[in-house]
Amino acid sequence: MAAGSAAEWRRQLGRLSALSVYRRAAGARRPEGRRAGKWAKARPRRGEAGGGGPEPKAPPEPSASAPASRVERAKAPAHSPEAKRQRGTEEGSGEGGGVAELLRRLERLDDSRQRAAELFQWLLAPVSPAEFMRRHWERAPLLLRRGDPGYYAGLFSTADFDAALRGGGVHFGTHLDVTSYAEGVRETHNPSGRALPAVVWDFYQNGCSLRLLSPQTFSDTVWHFLSILQEHFGSMAGANTYLTPPGTQGFAPHYDDIEAFVLQLEGKKHWRVYSPRGDTEVLPQFSSANLTQADLGEPMLETVLEAGDLLYFPRGFIHQGDCLPDAHSLHITVSSYQRNSWGDLLEKLLPAALHMALEEDVEFRQGLPMDYLGYMGVANSDKVDARRTAFIEKVQSLIKKLVDYAPIDAAVDQRAKSFIHDCLPPVLTQSEKLQSVYGFPARWQDGGPCNVDILITKDTEVRLLHHGIIRLCNEEAGVMLYYTTENSRVYHKEEPKFLELGPEYIDSIEFLLSSYPNHISVDALPCETLEDKISLATLLFEKGILTTKKPLVQI
Repeated sequence: MAAGSAAEWRRQLGRLSALSVYRRAAGARRPEGRRAGKWAKARPRRGEAGGGGPEPKAPPEPSASAPASRVERAKAPAHSPEAKRQRGTEEGSGEGGGVAELLRRLERLDDSRQRAAELFQWLLAPVSPAEFMRRHWERAPLLLRRGDPGYYAGLFSTADFDAALRGGGVHFGTHLDVTSYAEGVRETHNPSGRALPAVVWDFYQNGCSLRLLSPQTFSDTVWHFLSILQEHFGSMAGANTYLTPPGTQGFAPHYDDIEAFVLQLEGKKHWRVYSPRGDTEVLPQFSSANLTQADLGEPMLETVLEAGDLLYFPRGFIHQGDCLPDAHSLHITVSSYQRNSWGDLLEKLLPAALHMALEEDVEFRQGLPMDYLGYMGVANSDKVDARRTAFIEKVQSLIKKLVDYAPIDAAVDQRAKSFIHDCLPPVLTQSEKLQSVYGFPARWQDGGPCNVDILITKDTEVRLLHHGIIRLCNEEAGVMLYYTTENSRVYHKEEPKFLELGPEYIDSIEFLLSSYPNHISVDALPCETLEDKISLATLLFEKGILTTKKPLVQI
């Protein structure tokens, strides 16, 4: 932008805001919204490979689904012993409440699966997970009024938002969206480049909402929170944070393709939630375009969320949120289950089943009737013809037969492989760090490296770092062990990480999985030779997959 034009705009406007610059210079943009044994033989080597096909995009913001007849409002007494237990606080501990103490308490649990289950229970308290799954999951919204502004304390705040901006790593469009919604028009005002605090807060001061994408990239606490929760869902757990000025709305009404948990962190926000408008919008595969008020009926739920409250809605439920004139709003939307339906599994399963059927069954390779074009097709769909009936029955018969060739477990493993790639890397407790390669005391000292050798013996006791960090997948090239420990906090910044395993190691991986969370001696691994046992344990330790019961080097 030329200096002269900027000066002219200053004379015209008196004060040149970031929002006005954007609108003058760029114009507001509207967003567009083969059968073998259990495991095939493979060569032992290490490697990295790209995924087999497109990965799902990172989850966006809220949405919901199905019958909207049940909306539950639950309130736990803020200072009752039960509420404190649910928050992870302890009477007389002096450690305080909120998320920080919750995470400290979860670290004391030895089993990562139990950590995930208890975090999910805390998220829904005082509603039990069993009741939630029965009455609300993929069915109906849930509103929890807690009357406890400190319930989410320490998870994320406006100060954390500001710190992320000041860290210099936030870029418009990649990490931050500047948005507005007024008079039925939804606009995105992203300049290019780094999101500097002076520019971002000027947008906010001029009535724009700020959406920080994937705050786990910038916040250790959000990373820790989501890395635990993802193991409960068995599907990527993502998040966005939304900071909205008083008296404004940042987004048009819409529905999303994720299960959404809205956690109100600061201030308050007025929400309206609408039932899906028809069967095709129940549990949709994709998010909607921006909708208008004319597209909507009456909301099934209208409420004001205050700090400590939670609102859940399934994918497919239309929603919109706006701020009241007297308070800003900061909330975080925790999301999961994007493209994680039976249909998504079948998208991987059916092509594989057809491939196997064509390879093994001559009936699938027999030719179509020479004259079938003359009686099949839409133009012939109203005709009564015995040949049509026979043709349709033949297709139905082949489809039913296709089930016998469906490699269900292999298709599930491919979905699990995608999930492992989606996962955040695990957050380690202090003891896990000391007992893993991440706390190994190798260093340069007194003119050379010391404490370098990783000395694992047959008596070393080991276990998996966490249960959900690995997956064995049987692929054409061999058996691959995919793992999460070298993933990035930035979604798919790294290619999928894997080890290619020989058949002599497969039983040992299964044994480690079945033994978790207990430690086992390296000598107990079901490899043929002691050399193989130590070799495997050392490799897995180096990759951060195994921890030892005691630190390998005492300092």
